[in-house]
Amino acid sequence: MPRIIALLVISALALTACEDQASGGGGSRDQIKAVGSSTVYPFTTLVAEQFLNNNPGAKTPVIESTGTGAGMKLFCAGIGAAHPDIEDASRRMKPSEYATCRKNGAGEILEIQVGMDGIAFAEAKNGAKLQLTPLDLFKAMAASPMGVKNAARTWRDVNPALPATPIQIYGPPATSGTRDALTELILNKGCEQAMPEMKPLKDKNKDGYDRICSRIREDGAYIDAGENDNLIVQKLQSNPSAIGIFGYSYLEENRDEVNGVPLNGVEPTYETIAQDRYPGSRPLFLYVKKAHLDAVPGLRAFLAQYAKLWDPSGPLVKRGLIASPPEVRAKAATIIRHETPLDPSQLH
Repeated sequence: MPRIIALLVISALALTACEDQASGGGGSRDQIKAVGSSTVYPFTTLVAEQFLNNNPGAKTPVIESTGTGAGMKLFCAGIGAAHPDIEDASRRMKPSEYATCRKNGAGEILEIQVGMDGIAFAEAKNGAKLQLTPLDLFKAMAASPMGVKNAARTWRDVNPALPATPIQIYGPPATSGTRDALTELILNKGCEQAMPEMKPLKDKNKDGYDRICSRIREDGAYIDAGENDNLIVQKLQSNPSAIGIFGYSYLEENRDEVNGVPLNGVEPTYETIAQDRYPGSRPLFLYVKKAHLDAVPGLRAFLAQYAKLWDPSGPLVKRGLIASPPEVRAKAATIIRHETPLDPSQLH
């Protein structure tokens, strides 16, 4: 079930008498509504708490953890009271998603990078102390590495230097931005290392490339753990042979229970992700409908609250966010201040 901010005690679509300016009438909403990434979820809920503290008369924002992909479908379905104001995203919007937004009247969108994160691999404190590479993970996780059905059952089958423990990986579902980032940052890199001829195929034959480089095996070695990253931590505690995949913030939050697995000899830490030395580093975003800024009370103040909290010494970093570089934070703050829409030509 999607997690919803604990403070919520009334309907997500409570109606008010004011006109819904986003759609020109036909219902209205006096609560901010956000959907999307489970990775960004804890940061947006913290901002919602601070927003309420600073705006005592405001209604409680509705923050749902649906996964980035599922959230994009909800976000891009239209404008007006029935549709979310904000999409939390652990990857960048795809051109196809923007096209859907535009087709449904939501073409003016603010893209705001709120910080950075890492695709963290973790194991139990009494786990195998794995040291992995993107190539190891590609060979372990891909459905058809080298174009042949994956038959690896242990990590030693993947790499003779690794222990003969079973390959059991708890990770995000296909709707998750973390899954998309995992594919792009780790599996695709490992695939291109194993098979350099695949790289030019990415643009010429995307389906063929994805069949070998992106498709994850479905024979039980990879277990879809849903959008509940805390469940993965629990699974690792009960199964020391397994590894789990989630955003860095959950690793940081559970350092007493799990260890980060180094990639290419680099551990997932605040410093290695912020310096872009860790192979799984990625940006985190908010997408906001410009039409809703006038229609939904407090939406502008909510975005301004986000910008106040994302500095390296701010509470979002204490919650596990990696602060963006100064120039990226400045650009994001300017987008909020001037309400500058995304240029879709920048998407790829």
